[in-house]
Amino acid sequence: MKTKAAILRAVHQPFEIVELDLDGPKEGEVLIKYVAAGLCHSDEHLRHGDIVPRFPIVAGHEGAGIIEEVGPGVTRLKPGDHVICSFLPVCGACRWCSSGKTNICDWGATILDGCMPDGSYRFHLDGEDLGAMCMIGTFAERATVRQESLIKVADDVPLDKAVLIGCGVPTGFGSAVYAAETEVGDTIAIYGVGGIGVNAVQGAALAGAANVVAIDPLANKREMAEQVGATHSCATAEEAHELIQQLTHGVGADKAIVTVGIVDAEVTTNAFHAIRKGGTVVVTGLADPTKNTIELPGALLTLFEKRIQGSLFGSGDPYKDIPRLVNMYQSGQLKLDELITNTYTLDDVNKGYEDLLNGVNIRGVIIHDPNS
Repeated sequence: MKTKAAILRAVHQPFEIVELDLDGPKEGEVLIKYVAAGLCHSDEHLRHGDIVPRFPIVAGHEGAGIIEEVGPGVTRLKPGDHVICSFLPVCGACRWCSSGKTNICDWGATILDGCMPDGSYRFHLDGEDLGAMCMIGTFAERATVRQESLIKVADDVPLDKAVLIGCGVPTGFGSAVYAAETEVGDTIAIYGVGGIGVNAVQGAALAGAANVVAIDPLANKREMAEQVGATHSCATAEEAHELIQQLTHGVGADKAIVTVGIVDAEVTTNAFHAIRKGGTVVVTGLADPTKNTIELPGALLTLFEKRIQGSLFGSGDPYKDIPRLVNMYQSGQLKLDELITNTYTLDDVNKGYEDLLNGVNIRGVIIHDPNS
């Protein structure tokens, strides 16, 4: 069949709208019609070269849609099911899945190649194979994906809002709840409160933190952070450091979470100095993996027993956390609607990322068929 998609051909090139050939589902695979796709910074990392995938690639890794067809051996899903994508597949059998670390499943090794676990591809253009970002490629109207990348939700869940639960929400929420292990009464500093950081704010607040300090140069992002749980906000790290010292009587923050768009040594150093003895810095944001972006005084790391903790998917479990977060949204505990600043058509994907880079959006969402 044919499908419309936004692809990246190379670093520093814009997203290109093309018509692709799409193979139908094989063993363990399903055909999904996407309803919505989130505009996450990670796809912009591909375009800018912070992370380099196998080009060309169908972009998009935050999505939600409806199953149209299932292949042989599919037991988890049926046509008509509403689903949210997990940008990390969960094979359920590797060393990491079997020990409860599904967020670092071995199948994640191929998500930047965009191929199936067996090395094959489902998107094609003029005889060339195209990968699907994170094995799902949500900037396509339709895709063929593994059933292990999808989590079924109730038909009354609004997919144009719940789409955020595929990446930004669990990554931010889990960074605070799981990776940082926020406890009641904690003081939490969050550096960068865009689509990921604003959900770290929600996670920290829901976990019972007494002080949640949101740090971002953009006033609109600080204002949104305060709407969803930040007790304080600051425009600069220096301002935040002084405030944290006041709030904690000179002790320091219990945890700091780094969710800026591009991590560098400056922000990680600021976070390290903001935390107390025995405190933790959680690094969730991304940067060029070939560059060193953390530079710390080793003596203080040792003498004060501070920790640096990386976090992927918020150190959570897609199969546990996506349904849990959907329930929290439906009960009113978790804010999603408020986070969506603008919606776009697939044709406007470059405008959406222009808005992201200019700080206009907390979160932008592509609606694949605005008339549906």
